[in-house]
Parts: sequence; structure tokens; C-alpha cells
Amino acid sequence: MKKILSFLLIALAGTAFTACDSFLDTNVNPNAPVDVPVEQKLPNALVKTVNLETGALNQLGAVWVGYWAKATDGPVNTSLFRLEETYGVEAMSFDRDGRPIWEDSYTTLVNYKDIENSAAATGDLAYVGIAKIMQGWHFMRLVDLYNNVPFSDALQGSTNVTPKYEDGQQVYEGAINLITAGIQDIKAATALSKKPVTDDVIFKGNLTLWVKFANTIKLRALLRQSEAGREGYINSELARIKQEGSGFLGAGESAMVNPGYQITAGMQNPFWDAYYRNQAGALTTGYNTLRPTAYLVQQYKERNDPRLPKLYRSVAGDYVGVPLGATSADYTMAKTSALLGPNENGNQPAGLLKSAQQPSVLLSSFESLFLQAEAAERGWLTGAQMLYEEAIKESFRYMQVPATEFTAYNAQPSVNFALAPDKIERIIEQKWLALNSISSIEAWNDFRRLNYLSRLPQSLQSPSADLDFRPRRLTYRQSEVYTNSDEVAKQGAIDPFRSRVFWNK
Repeated sequence: MKKILSFLLIALAGTAFTACDSFLDTNVNPNAPVDVPVEQKLPNALVKTVNLETGALNQLGAVWVGYWAKATDGPVNTSLFRLEETYGVEAMSFDRDGRPIWEDSYTTLVNYKDIENSAAATGDLAYVGIAKIMQGWHFMRLVDLYNNVPFSDALQGSTNVTPKYEDGQQVYEGAINLITAGIQDIKAATALSKKPVTDDVIFKGNLTLWVKFANTIKLRALLRQSEAGREGYINSELARIKQEGSGFLGAGESAMVNPGYQITAGMQNPFWDAYYRNQAGALTTGYNTLRPTAYLVQQYKERNDPRLPKLYRSVAGDYVGVPLGATSADYTMAKTSALLGPNENGNQPAGLLKSAQQPSVLLSSFESLFLQAEAAERGWLTGAQMLYEEAIKESFRYMQVPATEFTAYNAQPSVNFALAPDKIERIIEQKWLALNSISSIEAWNDFRRLNYLSRLPQSLQSPSADLDFRPRRLTYRQSEVYTNSDEVAKQGAIDPFRSRVFWNK
């Protein structure tokens, strides 16, 4: 246990919401394997996954789906999410200016593949299953951003440095198959085989929750294809989930990662460390700059949403956001609402900022319930209204909103499910309000999938006045262009504002 903790602390010490994590030096080289027990490899890989999700991907989604703007006099105003705010997708593909989402994803995939291989060699099927599930997670995330990507030929190191690209739909199917196989491995694990306990920094060895988590990822993947004419495939995969029988993550069953965050430099919860206070208690430049968009604040206000005062600080008795891309002196730090933290909340946990040691959210119970609600509204499951209302209640719990406030909130025509003229739209509205700054990339995926992007405010820094001019995907990284140029060339010309991933019809 002491070795595991030491390993995690080394990993955490290099963790920050920046383009690169210094602890990537501990990544596995598949051509020079190190004899490290899987119980030491697993927590490092899981931390890398959640850091990517709550860091670069959360920032990308938060700007493009209308959550984040900047105070116009913020100390890092010129650099904080500059590329996202200006829709600088092409610049993101360059190593110097971009976000190495591609590289970090494949590096982490190699880690999980190594765990799978090591655990398979010793017959430790629980670890094999978890590794397969997480590979499925990352491969689908890559498709969400880039469409066609290496899959079958990937993760081979120097054995194959130019892996062929496969169609995004084919990769999605392969990733879902990986997750299904992972479930089967977990359920086949014997009492005598090694199983994760404290090294499982998500579910602490609860394999039932791992299976529910896996089914929830699969449901998310099927809903992603809901507009893509894939009814036959979706129905067959839903039947497999139903036959497996474990169901999905429910109330109180969030997938949260906590490797042992501490109030120490480099070891705090990364979101807290970037957007609130450092280990000495001083406010960060990210906190002083980050603000909600005016559009987001308006949406909370129109619904009399009790989450608003749990998320942000009031200014002269009001909540004030910033138009995305604004430069006017009307939106300075003093005139706009910053995030609310415990120091500003009577030393009580707030909506997003609870403590320096709070877990990082990988997949929340409320996201799972919103997924189930949409699936039920589409006729795939049952109980859409109940699931929708339970999802809001779970969001309220996470945001520190008293449960007693739900009844009045839900009675409003702008919230009530039964009164909604378009029930899927109503589900997505509430899901968007709940995922704010928690899993922003998922909100962006929803708005792309359902073609809702034009409903969001366009950045004032956009290079085009066309209201449909919004990023719909990323372009391949220059590191990939340099090392696998023939395969990249086969993908043809890509316009990040017009080209779409396969499920975004």
C-alpha cells in the first residue's frame, strides 16, 4: 500500500491543467516493459484519464458550449483558452500552441493496453476487464473529436509506427465490443484471482459498479448515434445490455476519481488548484479570470435555478456573466461573477468548489440518469419522467442545493417534463445546466449531435459572422502529420467548421 501511495504522489506532483503533464515520463514503453505490478499501474492510468477529461477536454467544451468566458481585465486574459475563444482549431493542431489531446489519449491507451497484457498473463481478469473498458472510453473519445483514427493497428509501439486509420463508425463499434469484453472479463474473475481495492481510485474494487459504469458508457455511445440512422445496431446493443442485466449507474453512483488529493503543491484537486486557490490559500490567476457567459447566467435566471448562487458569487446583489469574447471594460473582474468557493460561502462546500481534496468527476450519477431519461424518451428504456426528475435531484445534491427546493423548481413550465413541447430538448437543457464545468465536453457532444450549436452565443472573437460558423471537430495534430503522413493524407481535406464526425449528421 505504501508503494502505491508513493507512486500516486509522484503522479499527482506533475498534474496540472496544462498542455503536458510532467509525470508522463512514467508512461509505459511497450517495447521495454517494466515489471511493475498492475495494482501500481492502474491508479496512474485512471488519474491520467480523469486529468484529460476535467482538464483540456473540459476547457474545450466549456468555451464552445457556452459555459466559460473571461473577465476583460483578468491577469491571464490574453492566454486563458485563447484558441478556443477565437475558434483557432488549426492552431490547436500545432505542438507549440495546441492541446496534446491526441498524444495524451494514445499514451494513456498504451498504459491500459499494458495493464491488460500484464493482467492477462497472470489470469487477473478483473484488471483485464477494467483496462478494456477504459480503452473503449478513450477510443470513442478520439472519434468524438477526430472521427477516423487508428484502432486495430494502434498501441503497438515501434512494431507499427504508422498505424492505419479506420472509419469512425467502425472504431466506435470496436470500442463498444472492447467494453462488452471487459464486462465479461470482470464477471469471469474468480475468487482466487487478484482484484483491485485501494488501487482502484474510482470504485475501490466494487466490480458491480464497474459493470454499471461500462453499461453507462455503452448507452452514451448508442445515444451518440441516435441521429445517424443506426436503429438496427442500437437495438441489438441495447438487447445485449439488457441481457447482461446489471443496469446503469444510478443515484449516488458517480464515477469519481480520488487518488489521495492533498493540500500540497501539485497534489490538490486539479480543478481547485487551477481555478480557485493554491496550496497556500492564495487565489489563482485562473480564478480571477474565469467567468460564466452572460448566456449561461441568463438561462439559470430564467428558470429561477437554485444552482446559480451555489456556483457563482453575486455582484451588488446580482449575478453577472460575460459575453464570450468580450473586451469591453464593462466586464472587469470587479463587475462580474466569479466562481463561489468555501471561503466565500461561510466555509461550506459550494457547487463546483468544495475542497482541495474533492474527487474529480469522470462520469456523474446525474449524467447517467439524463442519458437514461433520453433513452427512455426514445423508447429504448422506460420511465423517462422519473429518470429526468431524479437526474435533476442528483445534480442538486452535487451542487449543495437543499432537496426541498426541487418541488418548486420542477413546477415551472420551463422545467417540468410533462409540460415540455419537446421532451428530448428539455432533457438536454437540464443536462447542459447540470454538466456546467463538470463534463463540458459531453454537453458540446450533445449540442453537435442534435444540431443545437447555433442556439448558443457565438464568440465575439469569431473570424466569421456566419452564426453556423462553429467548430464541429478537431484537425489532426502536427505530431501525427509528421510521423504518419500517408495515413493522415488518406483522410482528405478537413474543414473543422464543416466536416463532421460520423454520428453528427
